[in-house]
Amino acid sequence: MPEFISPEMQDLRSRVESLLVELTELEITEMDNVNLRKAAIAKSKEYGVFQLTQPIEFGGSGAGPLALTIARESVAAANSSMGGFVLGPDPGFLRNLTGEKKATYLDPVMQGEKRWSFAFTEPSGASAPEKQTYAIRDRDDLIITGSKSFVTGGATADFFAVFVNVEEFDGVTGGPAMVLVDSNLSGVEITRSFRSLEGGSHVELDLDQVRVSNNLTVGDIGEGMPRAMSNIGEERLQISASACGMGIWTIKHITDRLNAAHRSGTRLSDREGVRLRYADMRIDLYAARSALYRTARLAESGEDVVNEAAATKVLCTEMIGRIVDTAVQLAGGQALIEGEALEQMYRRVRSLRFAGGASDILRLSIARGIFDFNSGRV
Repeated sequence: MPEFISPEMQDLRSRVESLLVELTELEITEMDNVNLRKAAIAKSKEYGVFQLTQPIEFGGSGAGPLALTIARESVAAANSSMGGFVLGPDPGFLRNLTGEKKATYLDPVMQGEKRWSFAFTEPSGASAPEKQTYAIRDRDDLIITGSKSFVTGGATADFFAVFVNVEEFDGVTGGPAMVLVDSNLSGVEITRSFRSLEGGSHVELDLDQVRVSNNLTVGDIGEGMPRAMSNIGEERLQISASACGMGIWTIKHITDRLNAAHRSGTRLSDREGVRLRYADMRIDLYAARSALYRTARLAESGEDVVNEAAATKVLCTEMIGRIVDTAVQLAGGQALIEGEALEQMYRRVRSLRFAGGASDILRLSIARGIFDFNSGRV
C-alpha cells in the first residue's frame, strides 16, 4: 500500500478485497451464469464498488482517477473470474452525448440494457487513404463504406462507434468523425469472429453503404480523432492498474511456490540464483507501481497526463510480461500445463502491450512530443 494513500482510499481497497472474497465463495455455488452475474453485481453495489466507474447523474459515485486506480489494481490482484462483474459500465467517450443521442445510446448502456463496441482499427492492407473507411453525404444522411478489424466485443454489440473519414461535399468541410451505427442496420455485417491469445472476443466488421443520420456523430465532423482519443489517458491508466494488480498476484503466487517443499529436499527460495531473479521481480513491480500512483495523483489534480499515462502504460505492461515470464521460469515446466494459474496469466498479459496503443507507438509519441512540439514532461 503506497504510504500517501488516505484512510478513505485504504478503506476502498479493503472493501474491494473483501468483496472479491465473497464473490469467490459465491462462485462455488450451483447458480447458473446469468443469476451468478446478477448476484455478483448486486453484491458489488452493496459494497459501493460497482458505482465507482459511473457518473453521478446515473446514480454512480463518479470516482476520480486515484480511487479507480486502487479499485482496478485490487480487482486484478485477486485474479478472480468474478472480477469482470465488480465495476459497472464506463461511458467512455460517449459521456458527452446529449438529448436524443444520450437517451438512445448512452442511457441504455449505463443501465445495462445495451452494449456498444469501438470500431476504430482498419484491417491489414487498409493503410492507404482510398482503402480506409469513409462516408459520403446524401442530404441529411451519411453513407458509410469500409471495414474494421479487432472490434472487441462486437459480436454482442447493439451499436458501434465507428471512426470514419467524411468526404467534403458541395463546399461543406469533411474530415474524421465518430459515428454511431446500430448493428442491425442494412449493410452492417460481421464477416469474421475470432479470439485472441488471452481469450478476448473480437470481430471484423464490413460496412457496405450503411445509411445513418448525420446527427449521429459524436461531436462534430472533423473532431473524430480528438473524440476517439478523449478517453485514451484513462484507458491507459486502467490498463496500467490492471497490470500492477496482476503483478501483485503473480509475486504472491510464486512466493508461495518457492517457499513450498521441493523434491530436492530444500526450498527453492533458499537458492541464491532464485533469490536474485525473485528480487528483480519485486524491484520491477515497485518501480511500476510508483509510476502508476504518481500518474494517478497527477490525474486526480486535474492535470493533462497524456505523456505520463503513455509512459506508465509502457512501463507497467512490459513489467508484467517480465514478471510472469520469470515466475514461469522459477516454477518450472509444471507452470506451462494448460489451465495452470501461471499458464493462464502468461497468455493474458501479452495482449496488454497492444491494448491502448502498442508499446513502440507510445514510445514514438513521447519522443515526438519533445522533438516536434517541445512539450511533455516525461
